[in-house]
Order: sequence, then structure tokens, then C-alpha cells
Amino acid sequence: MCRITYQRQRKEFTTGMMIKPGDWDSQHKKVNESSINFLLNTELELITQKLRKAYLTLQLREVPYSIEDILKLYRGEHSNIELGVMEAYAEHNAYNKKLIGKDLKIVSWQKFENTKVHVGGFIKWKYRKNDLPLAKLKFQFITDFEYYLKTQLNMQQSTINKTLQRFKKMIAFAVAQDYIDKSPFLMHKPKSVKKEVVYLTKEELDGLRTKLIENERLEAVRDCFVFCCYTGLAFREMASLQAEHVVKNRNGKNWLRMKRQKTGKTVSVPLLPQAQDILDKYEGIAQDKLLPVKTNAHFNAYLKEIAGLCNIKINLTHHIARKTFATTVLLHNDVPIEIVSKLLGHSRIGITQAHYGQILEDKVGEHMENLSRKIN
Repeated sequence: MCRITYQRQRKEFTTGMMIKPGDWDSQHKKVNESSINFLLNTELELITQKLRKAYLTLQLREVPYSIEDILKLYRGEHSNIELGVMEAYAEHNAYNKKLIGKDLKIVSWQKFENTKVHVGGFIKWKYRKNDLPLAKLKFQFITDFEYYLKTQLNMQQSTINKTLQRFKKMIAFAVAQDYIDKSPFLMHKPKSVKKEVVYLTKEELDGLRTKLIENERLEAVRDCFVFCCYTGLAFREMASLQAEHVVKNRNGKNWLRMKRQKTGKTVSVPLLPQAQDILDKYEGIAQDKLLPVKTNAHFNAYLKEIAGLCNIKINLTHHIARKTFATTVLLHNDVPIEIVSKLLGHSRIGITQAHYGQILEDKVGEHMENLSRKIN
């Protein structure tokens, strides 16, 4: 039997282990080492450690608790006392960790872990505590947390919105588990972020594509970048591009077909002549890959040199290629937004509209001007 005592109250429960009375060392409360069952001491020590952990966990919550709560927490049962925010977050992340490789990517889980760290830092900063009862979360907690992310961690609004979005998922998990009755996010609306879409114009893209570059290293990076300007591939997709990803459609034209690593969604993109020329140029050169790709950090560093050679003023990074594909190559050539969204591999069209809404407005203006001239 195991007996726990707290505030002059006692609780006993069976450990499920049995030995002969003569094998028990009552002074040290363990099995005699001379007994053939002395290995049971390890199991008894584990019980002790779990009870201590339950006790310390309740201490950290800084709310009143009873001996019943210690025993329930030890057994993994739901306690009547309030669950802490950080405890709920740990449970949420542990639940999602088991989904890695199935419904969740490890990078997504790591972002949940990062957000958990931010929430813990905020609770210490605001309340001078390690945790806060989950049931005490109100709308003001969200407002103060947003203020903390902006003033103490110097986050941009777009990053703040993503952090709050992940925290909101944990709160939804807590509501689903009946840990709290309602979400403090009910009245919260993320602040809108107007982000300018930076891309290469047709003139800049043509100049970059046809620029004579004598350095082979820079030329290869330029070609890989231009390839993405005409396919919209993200860096990881471009870096892992293999022969199996090039397929022919019913008309015998080459297409790229692969899964986006970010969303797991299959994306199919027709190989425009400019992109096909680059694949032909490096055929058989890059071993098992179709393109001679460097690491992301080196790739972007080389792009800065290339931008200087081509007199491109914007901060040239690989992601600019994807935006150039969406705007200069597709939208400016009157490709419908539904097709653009599909070619980019976005999980929903709303993402495409949010990113390229201003470009769409400009195109609407052009079409209306053309219509006005036709009517007149």
C-alpha cells in the first residue's frame, strides 16, 4: 500500500505489488536487497517521483488544492482545480506531436512550441508567475499578450497575427476538452496587415534572364531563380526537383507535378519554354537533381550580387521569384485568379486574393478602361 499525507489528511491506495512480509524493510520503506523481488524498489521509486511531480505541479498553479487533487493528478484523472495555461499548452503540443508525419509537419509543430514559449514569457512578464489558471483567461489577456509581442519582442503585425492564430488553436483545443467553457478570442479580430507585393517587372525579368554572366556560380543561381519565376516553385521544391517530377499531359506537353512541402498539396505547373530551356541546359549536370541548387542562405547571398550586376534595386530573394510568377507571368497576362491559386498550390483561393488583391484591382482598372474605349 502507498499512503500520502497532506495537511493532516491521509489517502491510501494499493500499488498492485505483493511481497512476503519478511522481505520488507519498514525502516527504509523498501524491499530488502537480499530479496529476489528487490527490483520492485525501482517501481516504488517511480510511484514516489510521480506523486512528487503531481504535488509540485499543483504548487506551481498557485491555487488551493486538496489531497484528492494530488491523487487525481497522479492517476491522470481530471481534477476539480483549475488547469493552467501552460499545462494545457503542453498537453495540446503533446497531442499534436503524435500527428507529425501524418496530419502535421514537424515545422508546424515547432511553431506551436515557439508560441508556447512566448505565452510562458508573457505570463512571467505580466503576472510574475510561471502559470495562470486557464479559466481566468479573458479578452484582456489576448490584448495584453498582443501588446507584449509588439513592445517586448518587437514582432511585426503579420508575425503577431500568426502567433495569436496558433495560440487560438490551443484555446480551441482546451474548449473541446471541456477545460474552459468559452474562448477569450470570441471578440478578437486580428489587425489587418497591408503588405506590398514586391516582384520583378517584365523588363527586369527579361533583363535578368538574358544578362550575360561570366561567373558560372552566379549564372547557375540566376538560372535557378529565373526557372522559379516561370514555375512558381518554392525553394525546397526547386531544390528537390527530380526527373520523376516532369510528366507529360494528354497533349504531350511537359508539366511539373509534385507535392508542396508546406501544405502537402499536389501542384501541377506547365513548363513554359523559358523554364524548359533551363532544364535542357542543365540536363545531366546536377547528378540526381535537375538543377544545380545551393543552400537557401548561399542562394540568397548570390542573388544580391546578381541584383547588382543587373541593376535591380529591390532586395532580391528567392521568394521574389514566386511573386514574379504570380504577377508578371500570370496575372499581368490575364490568367484568372482561380488558376493562379491552383498553380501556386495555395490551400484556398482566399490566400491568393489576400496576397495579390492590389494587383487584381489594377487589372480590373485596365479592363474597365479598355471597355470604356470600346463603348465609346
